Amino acid sequence: MKITLAESAGFCFGVRRAVETVERLLRENKNVCTLGPIIHNPQLVADLARRGVQEVDHPADVPFGATLVIRSHGLPAETMREIRSRNILFEDATCPFVAKIHGIVQQAAAQGKWILITGDSSHPEIIGIRSHCPNCSSVFGSSEELDDLLKMLQKSGVTSVCVVAQTTFRIEEWKNCLKKIKMVYTNAAVFDTICNATAERQSEAARLAEESDAMIVIGGRQSSNTAKLFEICRAKCPAFLVETAQELPLDKLKNAGRIGVTAGASTPVGIIKEVLQTMTEILNNEQLNSTEAESNTSAEANFAEMLEESLKTLNTDEKVHGVVVGIAPNEIYVDVGRKQAGFVPLSELTSNPSARTEDLVKVGDEMDLLIMRTNDQEGTIMLSKRRLDAQKGWEQISAAAEDQSVLTGVVTEVIKGGLIVLCNGVRVFVPASQATASRGEALEGLLKKEVPFRVLEVNRGRRRAVGSIRSVLADQKKVLEEKFWETAEEGKTYTGVVKSLTAYGAFVDIGGVDGMIHISELSWNRIKNPSEVLSVGQTVEVYILKLDSEKKKISLGYKKAEDNPWKILEEKYPVGTVCDVTIVGMTDFGAFARVIPGIDGLIHISQISNERINKPQDVLSVGQTVTVKITAVDFDKKRVSLSMKEAAAPEASEESAE
Repeated sequence: MKITLAESAGFCFGVRRAVETVERLLRENKNVCTLGPIIHNPQLVADLARRGVQEVDHPADVPFGATLVIRSHGLPAETMREIRSRNILFEDATCPFVAKIHGIVQQAAAQGKWILITGDSSHPEIIGIRSHCPNCSSVFGSSEELDDLLKMLQKSGVTSVCVVAQTTFRIEEWKNCLKKIKMVYTNAAVFDTICNATAERQSEAARLAEESDAMIVIGGRQSSNTAKLFEICRAKCPAFLVETAQELPLDKLKNAGRIGVTAGASTPVGIIKEVLQTMTEILNNEQLNSTEAESNTSAEANFAEMLEESLKTLNTDEKVHGVVVGIAPNEIYVDVGRKQAGFVPLSELTSNPSARTEDLVKVGDEMDLLIMRTNDQEGTIMLSKRRLDAQKGWEQISAAAEDQSVLTGVVTEVIKGGLIVLCNGVRVFVPASQATASRGEALEGLLKKEVPFRVLEVNRGRRRAVGSIRSVLADQKKVLEEKFWETAEEGKTYTGVVKSLTAYGAFVDIGGVDGMIHISELSWNRIKNPSEVLSVGQTVEVYILKLDSEKKKISLGYKKAEDNPWKILEEKYPVGTVCDVTIVGMTDFGAFARVIPGIDGLIHISQISNERINKPQDVLSVGQTVTVKITAVDFDKKRVSLSMKEAAAPEASEESAE
């Protein structure tokens, strides 16, 4: 006797994802609820219930604080709206292939098409689909039901239809229905939405049933896809539907030389293994001949191998092209045109640890991917974009190291000793000494910015690349310097950035070259430190005072001619002007007074009062405001003479006249 297990038996991608979501929440000690059974397998549902998972019938029944897991079949649109309106915590495990159908029918309904859906009208997947095209859809479960439906639609005047299928619908029946629809609606928009894993599972079950004397179909009796597998198999040979090993009809299998075994998409691996093990043990106990015993032993070994080895990582290095069909926080779902449901974990989508899937891709995006692991048992294929990008990236990095070409990348991390720059999927380390134009500059400002760099070192064996931003900046500065010296001339104005301050002035970057503003050129007023006028990083307007092309030195001016206080004095304060001034200093021979900012004049002791005084302090004090007359200005020597006596003279004359 030979026992053959179908390679596609067991969890499909959507079911696996839903169950793993529940398992993860339980590990996180969350209170978990499901709206209806998470999958159509009573044994697994019962096990989850024993572990605390509560099954509810309505969103209103979800306990406060609990997390509701939406099963792979999806939910009606109105139910989702209620869940959100009640602020219920939820995790959406709707199969991406089901969600894709929601989008298709919603768009078709908006275009005025009538939606034809092949499937079981009472199935939760169909109920959910119809909620996205209300009042414009019909469901049929067979080609016979379709006949009556088409007649009714023609009488109703329906001229444009869109056709979709329940993801677990029978392939052969789907093909039969399409032929009839296209005879009536030649312009029908047809979408083959039967899941790839379902199609392969059904085809494999049919082939296996043709080669077998009996078929065992394992799965829940409420499971739609399991029921369809059973129908397919019993049309080819005697078939038996069992939920557990205890239901095996062993007496009816004794005379079968070849037994095929398959399982529905919601059948746990443990139940499949238990069924096969039970069959093998009983057959062995009946003392089969050595040849048969070897066959059974081989079958058990083959099963274990398929079950366990298929879960191991298989680095196939095979490239595929895929289309994004769904996006979740930690992974994306991709159609690669194969029987397996493709998914790309976030860690395999990008090397950027802070990236979000929704910021990286959108549904409909196409991309090349690398196959990382296939699991025919669960109908999944794990893919990687990051590693394929890295392969291409390493080729580019290696080439750039050879020819010293300039690459660009994004700074993803600031670490001890430097930066991590991500370039085409490759992490390049840039030492702090090579990260900025000059040593000591802060690195934090470069985070998340795009930077140019050269590759200094590549070690593919250690997966290590070292780069330099400074090298590129130095080249850029050299080009700017050459351009500057070609056009520079005294008096020319530039917009620059203050790079540093010293006790004697400020250094300003005016486009690849640095010039210095001496402290005396910063202000017309006397200042003690450049920081009184400028700050590092400030943008300033400067002009060239002097150029030394041999020594490459540039003297800059900052204070404006129109702000020159001596020019202001000449224009607004001619000799003879009477004005108020502030006493700012004292000497034995007089007092200094501030005429305007930047210019102090001298009130000689003889010009302070009409009466004789011994010292200015007898009459004046620092900070006092007095009225003076400008009696003389020496612009060459920068001297101003003031007189309090002459300012008061007219007043004294008026008093004498009275």
